Amino acid sequence: MNLDERLNPTEKRAAYSLALLFALRMAGLFMLMPVLAVYGQELVGFSPLWVGFAIGAYGLTQAMFQIPMGWLSDKVGRKPIIFLGLSIFALGSVVAATADSIYGIALGRALQGMGAIASTVMALAADLSRETQRAKVMAFIGVSIGLSFAASLVLGPILSAYLGLSGLFWLIAVLSVFAMFVVRFAVPSADSKAPSGEVSANSKQMLELLKHPQLLRLDWGVFTLHLVLTALFVVMPFRLLDAGLNAENHWQVYLPAVLISFVLMVPLLIIAAKRNQQRAFFIFAISLLLFANALLLINGSSIWVLGVILAVFFVGFNYLEASLPALISNLCPPGNKGAALGVFSTSQFLGAFIGGSSAGVLYTAGGASLVSWFAIALLIIWIVVSLGLRAQSGIKSYSLTISSPDQPASILEKLQVLPGVVEAVVIASDNTVYLKVKTKEFELARALDLVRAA
Repeated sequence: MNLDERLNPTEKRAAYSLALLFALRMAGLFMLMPVLAVYGQELVGFSPLWVGFAIGAYGLTQAMFQIPMGWLSDKVGRKPIIFLGLSIFALGSVVAATADSIYGIALGRALQGMGAIASTVMALAADLSRETQRAKVMAFIGVSIGLSFAASLVLGPILSAYLGLSGLFWLIAVLSVFAMFVVRFAVPSADSKAPSGEVSANSKQMLELLKHPQLLRLDWGVFTLHLVLTALFVVMPFRLLDAGLNAENHWQVYLPAVLISFVLMVPLLIIAAKRNQQRAFFIFAISLLLFANALLLINGSSIWVLGVILAVFFVGFNYLEASLPALISNLCPPGNKGAALGVFSTSQFLGAFIGGSSAGVLYTAGGASLVSWFAIALLIIWIVVSLGLRAQSGIKSYSLTISSPDQPASILEKLQVLPGVVEAVVIASDNTVYLKVKTKEFELARALDLVRAA
């Protein structure tokens, strides 16, 4: 294994192209969130209830198809499944674009969710990167998702003002086709696969991880995070309209809120890492979400106040969205990262579905305040649950290929005594040793020498 600190040409190409692919795919989902409640009002059957179902529908089908699509990619290859997923996503976009009722929009959104390729794209990123550089490639993709989310909140209202809701769905279908060209001509083909423990959601491992108290805290967290996000965008467009802001100008609130949130979020991440106070800052970020929802109860009728509320919310949301995947890697047992991320992703998408659908029901029953109370209750539970979080700083995972898996006990014994090794697991059938280490004490070169000599 090359210990070069820089990405090689293949890894750079993979990082850039897969980041673009993810950004295009996520834009198709995110651009609709701030506009569906506003521009869907002329649709047959329109109601806040069905807006919630339509916004959240993709989450249900994403949760259902994410893991099976990942399993299928292990069998037939990553790129064919990505093409299949993008095709289904484009089909869902066309169905929604041609719909004249909110029910057709909900069906289209559900079809979009069936094109669940996130886990497959991340697996391909792992296939195309060396162990020492994999975190950089994944981080690059993560940044693209965050930027796509921010840009979509601004572009959604602007584009909808010119294109209408149907035109926006047609644009999303076109973006899906463009994403296929990115896969065909820009994304490298993988000659090998990353260790299965890194990328595959093994069903047996997933069931075992449902008993892992620390990971369950994070699964509840991402479920709640995306629930309150989706719920917010069921009611926020109505709030802005009630405050006197025309639909085509909603971006004027979203843009400064998003920019301010990024400016404030990055220092929080840096300070939390330097002071080794991840749990305290994690709970603080949840408290920001709670505070934003509480402000909505106190004064949600002023455009300026709504802008402040969104900025506060996005500081907390962006911090948590960046922190949660890292905590999964930190806390999951060696060789179980793929399974841990499988449970995590399923929780995330279920949260989006329940957030949209429950917000629609609650808004219909008791207005926006009832939605905020629901979010506050769940966030309080999340804070209590997070008090038991036991994340360690300076922990990193490695997966090393072993050429001779005949004596796993011998290899394991030698690796476990290396300075900085916290946990080590050898999976002989996978020809891989999985390590969890303290980065300040661990020397990767020594571990590689032991593995090669085995």
